[in-house]
Amino acid sequence: MQKRKATIIGGKGFIGRHLAVKLRTTGWDCRLPGREEIFKGQEDMGNVFYCAGLTADYILRPYDTVEAHVSLLSRILRADRYESLVYLSSTRLYDSQPGIVGTEEIPLSLNPTIPRHLYDLSKALGESLCSATGNGRARVARLSCVYNDHTDDEGFLPGLLRRIIEDRPSFLEIDSSPAFARDYIHLQDVLDALIMIADRGQGFIYNVASGENIRNETLFAALATASGCKIIPLLHENPPPPARISIQKIQDEFGWSPVSVLNKITSIIEENLQC
Repeated sequence: MQKRKATIIGGKGFIGRHLAVKLRTTGWDCRLPGREEIFKGQEDMGNVFYCAGLTADYILRPYDTVEAHVSLLSRILRADRYESLVYLSSTRLYDSQPGIVGTEEIPLSLNPTIPRHLYDLSKALGESLCSATGNGRARVARLSCVYNDHTDDEGFLPGLLRRIIEDRPSFLEIDSSPAFARDYIHLQDVLDALIMIADRGQGFIYNVASGENIRNETLFAALATASGCKIIPLLHENPPPPARISIQKIQDEFGWSPVSVLNKITSIIEENLQC
């Protein structure tokens, strides 16, 4: 039987490189071209997973942000050599509307005069390009805060896990507030969702999240229970509650059920502190 073909754009990044391993171990023929190699020849790209993007340094690199989120995408869509395309976007697009239930259909509120919205606007434009030019073959996955474990290079939660597991302190002081809240989604759940969306997705936009905002105070308590390390927040801000990301659509269509972050971090700590 012929292998299914995948092309990962941004295959050296956090999600892209793990997705490549997942696809190859499940029998896919997986290609990870560099940007200079994408348009060489006329070979069909198969199922494209568009994982290219900037996160932490997007304000310092505005032109690179637009290139990664929009310009390169537009050239791939224009070449039209793909069977399907899944564009990785972000649930950050709901951040300007605290307290709402963030469904895929809700209108977004973005302001081009706010520097932080450069990220949001460029992702929204990438989504719009997929809608306008994808001929029904392009879909969008809006991801929340993706984590794997303490070996991740970046991220608030992986950083906490790394310090607890590697240093084994009795307490940690953290530059954050107990009232801050995020929606955390585990990497393996994300990979499963991306493949399902590419394989048999019928909709256009899918929220890929846990559907639950976890406050830092709840997260810190779970970490303390699992490790014995007391976490002391140094900030005391009390921001409005963030949007709650609805995952009803992806659950109804695929029967997808993500793991609880509190259960996952407990198992990560218990497994690693036994060593």
